[in-house]
Amino acid sequence: MTTYQNPLLTPRAELLDRLGEPRIYDLVVIGGGATGLGVALDAAVRGFSVALLESHDFAKGTSSRATKLVHGGVRYLAQGNIALVREALHERTTLLNNAPHLAQPLAFVMPSYHCWEAPFYGVGLKMYDALAGKAGLGSTEFMGAKQTLQCLPTVRAQGLKGGVKYWDGQFDDARLALALARTAARQGALLVNYCAARELLHENGRVNGVVCENTETGTRHTLRARCVVNATGVWVDALRQQDGEATGRPVLPIVAPSQGVHVVVDREFLASDHALMVPKTADGRVLFAVPWLGKVILGTTDSPRHDLEREPEPFPEEMEFILRESARYLRKAPTPDDIRSIWVGLRPLVKPQDDDGNNTKSLSREHTVLASRSGLVTVTGGKWTTYRAMAEDVLQKCFSNGLLDYKPAGVTAHFPLVGSPSTPVHHRMCDAQGWHSYGAEADFVRQLPGAERDLGEGVNEAMVRFAARYEYARTVEDVLARRWRVLFLNARRAAEMASDVAEILQQETGHDPQPAAFVSLAEQYLRVPR
Repeated sequence: MTTYQNPLLTPRAELLDRLGEPRIYDLVVIGGGATGLGVALDAAVRGFSVALLESHDFAKGTSSRATKLVHGGVRYLAQGNIALVREALHERTTLLNNAPHLAQPLAFVMPSYHCWEAPFYGVGLKMYDALAGKAGLGSTEFMGAKQTLQCLPTVRAQGLKGGVKYWDGQFDDARLALALARTAARQGALLVNYCAARELLHENGRVNGVVCENTETGTRHTLRARCVVNATGVWVDALRQQDGEATGRPVLPIVAPSQGVHVVVDREFLASDHALMVPKTADGRVLFAVPWLGKVILGTTDSPRHDLEREPEPFPEEMEFILRESARYLRKAPTPDDIRSIWVGLRPLVKPQDDDGNNTKSLSREHTVLASRSGLVTVTGGKWTTYRAMAEDVLQKCFSNGLLDYKPAGVTAHFPLVGSPSTPVHHRMCDAQGWHSYGAEADFVRQLPGAERDLGEGVNEAMVRFAARYEYARTVEDVLARRWRVLFLNARRAAEMASDVAEILQQETGHDPQPAAFVSLAEQYLRVPR
């Protein structure tokens, strides 16, 4: 088993110095979300030289705004996509084993209010178990009304016939992304956030590098590479278009963004360590109520969105749907005044070339890997659970197109991420964040200055210093949105903590941590569209 000693420092000046060194990388990855980070780690473990560029912070976009589920995809099974479900179930177990402090099993309950529902959905879930095989996390159970209420004591009891219990997983998406980045760095990869890819470089019709810009200073660097991977999520078409124009081969967009809205309320609305899953609401959509880090996530939606905002806001009808349908199943109906945070993610769904992208529910959740005539490799689509399989597919595309020399796959299947403890974990992902969130690094963080100074919501001064020194954090948002998840759990408290966090970050980095911008963002996360 891979073991790690003290955490690796991430001083920005040194990272930028390395970025400026004249060399040719085997692989330059553009995009620091789940997919790009997975590619960087897999390539680095295989022994390739790797640089990764992220225009904002790692997991700033979609990769920090998931429904927090590590799952095979029950609804994909209903669509008949057996291959996707089987792959996802296998990868689910791999992820849970490689980062047990950040990803764990979670029991789901489907309450039944009609006699046909439990047997109908239960049969499908038994198939789900069968597809998982030895990778299963627990057997599907049929339950009566009494047992269902024991699992979900705050679910509506009137008319309850019973329920079905099944198992999937949940995780902390942003911290898992950070663990991928830090593990890749341990393997020699250079990863730089707040460094945007501005221009693809070509020679004799082949892409051979990137011009990137430090977004804090405007300084530009040129990176040469044998292979360039475009892993920018919903934004992949911008680089594809740039590549096509440079080579005289314009391209058509392949991504149809789909918006997913999530609403956070207090645990009193779902006083359980089980999640609630409604496979078909009154209008045919799926509803989740998921206990996570001391709160409850309600969601989600699947709405076409044709702009690509970095901080998209929910549509009024999406909020109405989530609150209305939650009220149908929860004994206490959440209201706008109960909302602690609202956040929105954009899914990069891959569309057929003749599709206008207006019906995202029908689009595939599978990933797509393409290589242009110039050699630019683009990956998009997919989901968090299968990030590792996606990375292997990307590298296989690099091999099959002669961009890299072949090296065997499978190197990350049993490769614990930074922080992965060697002993069993005793916390649950539904518990509030604490020292346990650092896994094997908790004792190290405790030794830093300020461990006794509480800043609120479980955050202390030592944790902020750790984020700045070892976790690439530059701004208040980096700390309170992704190193610690306060913005996603209680936006009002996050805003109140901004000035204290900013003061510590300023001491550590000498850089403006942008507290005012963060307070403005927190206000957006509290805004309910009417």
